[in-house]
Amino acid sequence: MFRAGLSVSAFLALALGACQQPSTDDGRTPGARAFPLPDRPVSKTGATTFSSEVQREEVHEAEVIMDLAKIAPGMSIADLGAGDGYYTTRLAQRVGRRGRVLAEDINPAANERLGARIMREGIENVSITLGAPDDPRLPPASFDRILLVHMYHEVTEPYAFLWRLRPALRPGGRVIVVDVDRPADSHGIAPALLFCEFASVGLRLTEFVRKPELQGYYAQFEAAGVRPDPADIKPCRISGEAPPKTERSQG
Repeated sequence: MFRAGLSVSAFLALALGACQQPSTDDGRTPGARAFPLPDRPVSKTGATTFSSEVQREEVHEAEVIMDLAKIAPGMSIADLGAGDGYYTTRLAQRVGRRGRVLAEDINPAANERLGARIMREGIENVSITLGAPDDPRLPPASFDRILLVHMYHEVTEPYAFLWRLRPALRPGGRVIVVDVDRPADSHGIAPALLFCEFASVGLRLTEFVRKPELQGYYAQFEAAGVRPDPADIKPCRISGEAPPKTERSQG
């Protein structure tokens, strides 16, 4: 029985309002909420360059990484967190005219600077795109290698990010991580924690190398098994475990 003077539509509006719970803004993007939060701090986004190109070239950093990853002419490569293009420009030269490089960053200003550099240097086999914190926005089955160089520790939604990254690999494709063995809130990530986070979405470690030229370590992963449902992903704990026996140190 309706209260006098209250229309049916007004009554329904009040009833619905009473039933609905207030929405909570947890600061996460809608596309990330189906995935667990990382059980670790995340480094704040810093500069778009890890160190100067002159310093990196003195130790032949890019050449060392490309050799370890067996990057060859004709390959299709994604350079995530491309910044100002230290790797992008060298990858473009390595894969040649028959190859392609997709450079991606979540920083529009960095993409603009890289675009200007690509035009200035006359590089024709590079495309530039804007990514998202929870999604690299890569086309499926498109890349032989996906590089994450000194940037993974800044990914705020690692499980959503890696889950959406995995389908972009071609058969036999590899994900390459270069990072530093130090706490996750100090622009690095412990290898054991990195291995666990990748394994949680079905990316298996295939090689691990420490070299001074990298100012850190090199880790290589491949897709293995079935990609889990987001609800089945278990967040990894911060661990001091030693790297697995697949590690191969080089001096």
